[in-house]
Amino acid sequence: MTGSMIKLQNLPYCKGCGHDLIAKNSTEALEKLGYNPLDVIAVTDIGCHGIIDKCLNTHTVHGLHGRSVALGAGISFGTGSKDQKIVVFVGDGGTTIGLQHIMEAARLNLNVTVVVHNNMLYGMTGGQSSGLTPKGFCTTTSFKGNPFTGYDICKLAHTAGARYVSRIMGVGNITEAIMKAFSQEGFSLVEVMEICPSYGVKLNPRRKLKEIVEESGRELGEWTNDLPPFLDRQEEKTANLLDKTPVISKTFNHQLQQPYSLVISGSAGEGVQLAANIFAKAAMSADLHATQKGSYPVTVGVGFSTAEINVSPEEVLFHGISVPDVALITSSDGLQHNRQRIERMQQGKLFIDSSLTPPNTGAEVILRDFRSVGARNAAIHAILYLCRQTKILDESSVYHIIQQEGKADKLPLDKIKKAMES
Repeated sequence: MTGSMIKLQNLPYCKGCGHDLIAKNSTEALEKLGYNPLDVIAVTDIGCHGIIDKCLNTHTVHGLHGRSVALGAGISFGTGSKDQKIVVFVGDGGTTIGLQHIMEAARLNLNVTVVVHNNMLYGMTGGQSSGLTPKGFCTTTSFKGNPFTGYDICKLAHTAGARYVSRIMGVGNITEAIMKAFSQEGFSLVEVMEICPSYGVKLNPRRKLKEIVEESGRELGEWTNDLPPFLDRQEEKTANLLDKTPVISKTFNHQLQQPYSLVISGSAGEGVQLAANIFAKAAMSADLHATQKGSYPVTVGVGFSTAEINVSPEEVLFHGISVPDVALITSSDGLQHNRQRIERMQQGKLFIDSSLTPPNTGAEVILRDFRSVGARNAAIHAILYLCRQTKILDESSVYHIIQQEGKADKLPLDKIKKAMES
């Protein structure tokens, strides 16, 4: 089944704009190749070319400036089908903004065709020079002519490994040339040379498109690489990583009747995230739902380390914690990072190392020397003490997970147990 790819013939482009020709000839090429509109995915981004998507009967995706090829690549990976045609429309501005995306798609030889609308300037945003603007071409940011030589996108894409690349003039009927690009298996790119009637013509009077292209040294032609497309040269796919996720079976019982939120915070390198992970898995071993979220500075090894945990008899639909039911604080870094949150607590419990001064809070304050077993073990000490004092979880479930995770020999459990009794 085939059908019209385009909804209307009067497209919303300036009079004389080559984008009109590209859009009509591209859709005509797809129709001649027998594609169903719903087997075509057209990807555009910011720029004059991008207003075509609302005129198409195909699937359309509109993205950020310069990101259309990245989106097209993602769609290619996702569909993994040779029967669907992914067409990426991009301007010369978006081409240079997203140049690396084009290089990677060409290198991998993805099943994507990129149609570059090269009118040699940023037409939508004011006529500025782009990375493809030829040397000597006048724009609103180079009234005396561009002093730099533009990229040769065809040469770059071909060198990167594209299956098929061509450069054509955007005049006359270019349907056959575009069809050739669309017919390739793997990555293809066709650069259509045109001139913007609003800026290019005005700023470059009496200069013809053919003359500009010839003087730029950008020869017209086709370039190919005899490489198999990505879909044909994939090795054995990696198995679903979720299949390797250990199953935590129900081993313990719980008495929790409602969702419970917990914040553990200390200093980086002191095992806060490890303790949180052990607590969350212990909750899961008691047939509870659990979420864990870590927070720490970009430097990772210094400053605070905070973990937020939700446990619930029912599925947890939102993991954010504004005011926790319980806070465990094992260092001054952790206290500083969570001071405002603790001060907002009107109930619940604050377990805090006895070396620290508790902030003003409505929570019940429990002072405990968590660091007596060593700074790196303070958070483990804290979650065990929490279980013993609140019965949120069976204390044995925490030891069970520690053993199951192979951490028993790395943690001073005897020392922690002795500290728990004091």
